[in-house]
Amino acid sequence: MYGVSDFRRGLKIQVGETPYNIIEFQHVKPGKGNAFTRTKLRDLLTGRVQEVTFRSGEKVIKPDLFESTMQYLYQDGEDFVLMDSTSYDQLSVTSETMGDSSNYLLEGMNVSVLRFDGRVIGVELPNFVNLTISKCDPAVKGDTVTGATKPAHLETGAQVHVPLFINEGDKVRVDTRSGEYMERVRE
Repeated sequence: MYGVSDFRRGLKIQVGETPYNIIEFQHVKPGKGNAFTRTKLRDLLTGRVQEVTFRSGEKVIKPDLFESTMQYLYQDGEDFVLMDSTSYDQLSVTSETMGDSSNYLLEGMNVSVLRFDGRVIGVELPNFVNLTISKCDPAVKGDTVTGATKPAHLETGAQVHVPLFINEGDKVRVDTRSGEYMERVRE
């Protein structure tokens, strides 16, 4: 059980039968009346965000979440097949559960899988991945505007905006949380 004083960003709690992730919270102590905490919670099952107020001293349940590291094997139609590295059990995850993470997924990559009541509710990739540029337009001499970018396609099929000096075949580091180009990777 967690008390309201234990709240912090990223803490996973359970209200009723649903697991939530705390996005924001604010402890409020009005001049009259009891203190309370305003929170913004993301439903881990549906992704919906809602605001909930908790009274001071109120308790919430710690959800029965199980997090494990699995290896991505291959895509089977709309589903993604993952394997547990210790038990070699395979698990199929839907593209809906995978979300935008599938844009940066490479075979053999280790991912973090979050389960609630035996059901996969989320897949998290490493924060940064190194990917090869498979297609992009060459830079034109004279295009030297500071901060200018061009669209480029990654080996996974995703599109990212990169600086003009990046060419096909270059390896780049991409932030999987925002989908932004970070830097060119030298090998």
